Amino acid sequence: MPAMRLLGLLLGLLAGPAMAHGLSEVDPGSLWSFDPWLLSPLYIAGIGFYMGTQRLWHHAGGGRGVSFAQVAAFWTGWLVVALALTSPLHWLGERLFTAHMIEHELLMVVGAPLMAFARINGPMMWSLPAALRPAIGRALNWPILARPWALISHPVSATALHGLALWAWHAPPLYALALQNTGVHRFQHISFFATALLFWWVLLHGRGSGRSVRLRDGIAIVCLFITVLHSGVLGALLTLSTRLWIPAQGVFAAEFGLTPLEDQQLAGMLMWVPMGILYTGAALFFAHRWLTSMDPHSGLSPVRPG
Repeated sequence: MPAMRLLGLLLGLLAGPAMAHGLSEVDPGSLWSFDPWLLSPLYIAGIGFYMGTQRLWHHAGGGRGVSFAQVAAFWTGWLVVALALTSPLHWLGERLFTAHMIEHELLMVVGAPLMAFARINGPMMWSLPAALRPAIGRALNWPILARPWALISHPVSATALHGLALWAWHAPPLYALALQNTGVHRFQHISFFATALLFWWVLLHGRGSGRSVRLRDGIAIVCLFITVLHSGVLGALLTLSTRLWIPAQGVFAAEFGLTPLEDQQLAGMLMWVPMGILYTGAALFFAHRWLTSMDPHSGLSPVRPG
């Protein structure tokens, strides 16, 4: 099966040396990549979250301000993103459409929602020196920052930005450019992750209190339904297409007994089905929370503001 052969090749890349040529700066013996433009923000976020969590718990007590579940979610998501960007999967993703799709799905529908659930803004603020926190808080409320944030953090805007990133980067000319230019390739990964992080953060922690929390959950269901539809359409187009969208993406297809077109179709199937299942599962979570918050006889606690 192609999936098992992909796993076997990844294990082989981990176990032995291989030729390292292409966009990624990799160790030629292991094919692990270390791109400072991608890893520096990740390390800054990790260090800031750790420092902020420790300071917050020192003042408020363990599990207060940021829960143990949020800490576990953050570090799980952080590890998923780090592995997606540094493991041989990243190198292989430049040569196999299926691997590239797996990498992007790990960023958008695994790492991003986990880190969004962690609500990192609180710990990140606590990671700053105490003397700076009031000034930073006031600066974040300046109209020049607050107004753009209010615009992009609206559920409609966040859903549109996430969808735009997904469709734009799968347009053949732009996708091919990302395979040829290191800077564009970095921006592709950053935009996938950043728009997904915004999307999930807005759905999980968007503005709302009291009854408007239920409204927010209802909006989240609609946003996820729209995302399932348009991402499914894109996945279907890749799966059912009879022509090759990006010829340079299928360099390793023959290693799995696939033609480049079959590699593209398998990548489309991964977007169409597993990605759609994860979005649908999230929509069902919000639907359950929305319905139980309205039912006084459910026996469950009502939804409280995030």
